[in-house]
Amino acid sequence: MLRPALACCKLYISEARNAPALRAIERAAAGLRPAAGLVNAFADDAYNRVGYTLVSPLAGGGGGNSAPPPLHRAAFGVVAAALEAVDFGAHAGAHPRLGVVDHIAFHPLAGAHLDDVAALTRAVAADIGDKLQVPTYLYGAAHRDGRRLASIRRQLGYFTPNSPGEQWRGAPDSSSLPVAPDAGPATPSRSKGVVAIGATAWVDNYNVPVHTADVAAAKRIARAVSERGGGLRSVQAMGLAHGEGVTEVACNLLDPARVGAEQVQERVRQLAAEQGLAVGEGYFTDFSQERTVELYMQSAEADASQQ
Repeated sequence: MLRPALACCKLYISEARNAPALRAIERAAAGLRPAAGLVNAFADDAYNRVGYTLVSPLAGGGGGNSAPPPLHRAAFGVVAAALEAVDFGAHAGAHPRLGVVDHIAFHPLAGAHLDDVAALTRAVAADIGDKLQVPTYLYGAAHRDGRRLASIRRQLGYFTPNSPGEQWRGAPDSSSLPVAPDAGPATPSRSKGVVAIGATAWVDNYNVPVHTADVAAAKRIARAVSERGGGLRSVQAMGLAHGEGVTEVACNLLDPARVGAEQVQERVRQLAAEQGLAVGEGYFTDFSQERTVELYMQSAEADASQQ
């Protein structure tokens, strides 16, 4: 099978404990198979969060030239299903979030260009904002000024827990937003929240357990690991509670070919040791870029053989 230009969409949903809601979301994710394939679902109960990875060829709307491409329709379908199934006002977890659909990231894969993925991202964001009435914020190549995800999150108060025990619970009390959204209403719904959506080169997500209940210690480590804190270049990190007696340094590796998981693991180990703490083996929350493409192609070939 010839390999088309592919794009990937990662959607992070603020729910991991409600099985009927997750089934409804996953039915939507599978609704455009084989045109768009679900290649990964990673659930974290402590964070009460699931990450879904969709892959599809960039081209080919089907049903006429005016139809959006499959990845657009698949991503929109997942968002619509999540908004229907999940009540943000009732959500609680140890991971920060801004809405039912907290974050959507589009990445170019085999043969695709970032500019094309950015155009797709803007189209999906407009649909989410206008048709689903959710305030929507663009970042990366999809934003006119290349705004970074961390920047908009800081402006919206993303990193500050609103409940004891380093938890995020319910919807924000704000009746207005400090920064105008790029699409959708200016006032967030308490049952939906807002969504950040962007286009970037591939990002790896790598989390390292730290054997302590002291979240402040994990935060100190995370700050020292991250580029913003003078640590590893192209690494963003948060220190979060993650169950009884355990915290995590949760990292985004923005340039994994340059600074990868092994370097992050070793730096977290060194910093933890300075505080008399031990760490566990880190883990990825998704497959590698190469494995993601491979899984999609295997699925597409299997589907084609059955037709």
